[in-house]
Amino acid sequence: MDEGQRTVLFHLVTDRGIRSYRFFSEEYNRAAEELRRGGHEVAPPPAARHFERLLTVGGVKTAPYRPTARVLELMFERPVRELLRSAAEDSAGQHISNRTLSPPLPTESELLMTARDAAEHSGDAAALRVDELTLDQLHDDLNRLSREYGCKAPAGFFHEANGLLKHAQLMIDRTRSPEQLTRLYYAAGQASALLAAVTFDLGAMAPATSFARTAAQYGKTIDHGPLQAYAFGQLSFMAFWDGRPTESVRLARKAQQFAGLGSTARRRLFAIEARAHGHLRDDAEARRCILAAMEETGGARDELHDDIGGEFAFDAARTSMSNATTSLLLRDGDAAEEFATTALTLLSSRPTDEVPIVVSGPAAIDLARARLMRNEVEGAQEALNPVFLVPPGHRASGMMERLTAARMELTRHDFRGAPAAVALADQIEEFAALSPARRLGGPSALAIES
Repeated sequence: MDEGQRTVLFHLVTDRGIRSYRFFSEEYNRAAEELRRGGHEVAPPPAARHFERLLTVGGVKTAPYRPTARVLELMFERPVRELLRSAAEDSAGQHISNRTLSPPLPTESELLMTARDAAEHSGDAAALRVDELTLDQLHDDLNRLSREYGCKAPAGFFHEANGLLKHAQLMIDRTRSPEQLTRLYYAAGQASALLAAVTFDLGAMAPATSFARTAAQYGKTIDHGPLQAYAFGQLSFMAFWDGRPTESVRLARKAQQFAGLGSTARRRLFAIEARAHGHLRDDAEARRCILAAMEETGGARDELHDDIGGEFAFDAARTSMSNATTSLLLRDGDAAEEFATTALTLLSSRPTDEVPIVVSGPAAIDLARARLMRNEVEGAQEALNPVFLVPPGHRASGMMERLTAARMELTRHDFRGAPAAVALADQIEEFAALSPARRLGGPSALAIES
C-alpha cells in the first residue's frame, strides 16, 4: 500500500502493535467497556473487513457512527476525522512520511511484532477454508441431480438445483483456497447449466439464456473447456428455438473450439448444429452434421459429459432423437421415422424409472409426425399414446412445441374433416393446456417448424 493511501489510524495501530484484527478488537473492547461503565453508548468493534477499510484512505464513504467513533477517539486520543486522514498529509504524523526518506533500522521488538502479524494473517488465511466433506457432498448432490434430469418433474428439479447453486456461491465467499475456489466455481457452473436446462423446459427462455451465460462465465473463470462448451451448446440450442438459426450455427461452432472436449461433447454439438442448419433449410450442412454426430464414437472423454453424464450426457438414444427432429425440419419423413424408432428401441431396454421423459417423449412425438407426413393418423395416435400418459408436471416445453407441430400437421387439407384427425387434435390441445409452460404463461412460439 502506498504511503498516501494509508490513514493515520493505520500507522497508529501498527506502532501500537495491534495491526492484526484480533489484537485491535481486544483493545477496542477494553476501551468500550471503560466508556460503558461511564454511562456512554458504545458499539461493538468494526467487522474485520470494515476495520481494513478504515486503514485505507477513502476506504469508507462516511465516518463511523458516534458509538464507534467515541471508542476510537478514546483509544487514540484524536478526533475520528483525523484518524481517517491520509498519514502522508497529517501534520501531527509528519514524522511518518519523513521516515520514508531515511528509515531507521527496526528494533527487535518491531521485528517480533511484524513476525507476529504475519503469523496472525497466515492463520486467518488458513482458517478461511470450507470443510472438505461439505465440498464433497455438494459435488455428490450435483452429480446425482444431473443424472436424475428428465426423470424428475421440472419444478421440483429447479428448486433443488437453485439451492445447490446458492450453496456453492455461499462457500465461494467463505474460502480463499485456490484449489477449493476452482472446485466451487465448477460446481456453480454445473448448477447454473442445470438451471438453464430446466428453466427452458419450464418455457422461460429469458432466464434460461441468463443461466446458460452464467454457466459459461463460471467455466471461463476456471478455464474449463467442457463446461464452456456445454453452456455455449445451450445458447446455440436456445437461439434456434428463439428464431435465430444463423446465430445458433455460430454458437455451436464456437462451442466446438473449446479445449478438452470428449467424443460425447462433440456428438452433442454436432447434433445441435445439425438442428440449426435444419431450421435454415440447409440440407447439405444439416446432413453433414447428422453424419458427424453419428460418427463421433471415439474413446475421448471429459469429466462433465462422460463421468457425470445425466443431463450432460448425449448417448445414442438422445442423438437419434435429435436427428429425427432435424430430419423433420428437412421434411424427410422416412429418416425421421428411422431415427425416432431407433431412439425408442434403445430406451426400451432400460428400466422404466430410468428412462428420461425429455428424450422418450420427443422421440415418440417425432415418430408420430413422421407417420402423419404419410397421412397415417392411426399410426400417429399409437405413437402418441405413451406421451398422453406423461403427468402434467413433466410436460416440458420441448415436448409441447413438438406436439404443437404435430397439431399443425393435422390441419393439412388431407386431414380436413377426418374424425380420427379431429379427435387427435383435440387430445393434443387438452394435453398441452396443463403443461408447466402454459401455466407459467409462456409463449407458444413454434420452434419445430412445419
